[in-house]
Amino acid sequence: MSHADSLMAPMLGTEHREVGGVQLDFMRAGAARIKRVVYPADFRWSRNMKPLVGTEYCQHAHVGFLAQGQLHIQYADGTSETFTAPQMVVITPGHDGWVLGNEPAVMIEFDFEGETMQRLGLNNLRQQA
Repeated sequence: MSHADSLMAPMLGTEHREVGGVQLDFMRAGAARIKRVVYPADFRWSRNMKPLVGTEYCQHAHVGFLAQGQLHIQYADGTSETFTAPQMVVITPGHDGWVLGNEPAVMIEFDFEGETMQRLGLNNLRQQA
């Protein structure tokens, strides 16, 4: 099995969900979750998720490791970042994001659901709406 195939393979012992075309596999680890998030090649948060969640920007923090692909993040204040695998990732709430290129982006994330910013001490990194 190739590296890319193993990143996309079914995972035992996880819960699986699909939201807005994004594949989520996760398991609980105490108060945290460990997630594999697969963003399809044509994914853009403002097109695929905004209609489902109803906020202007993504209000989740994303902390983890981009194992495959590229993600471009643009914050409400106009600043932006591009992440290219393999790369560690810290994205604070108040952003739009999309996949660059023709391959899915695969990220391994760690979160505390609605308490990620506070629990990881990220509150002072960026003040976003």
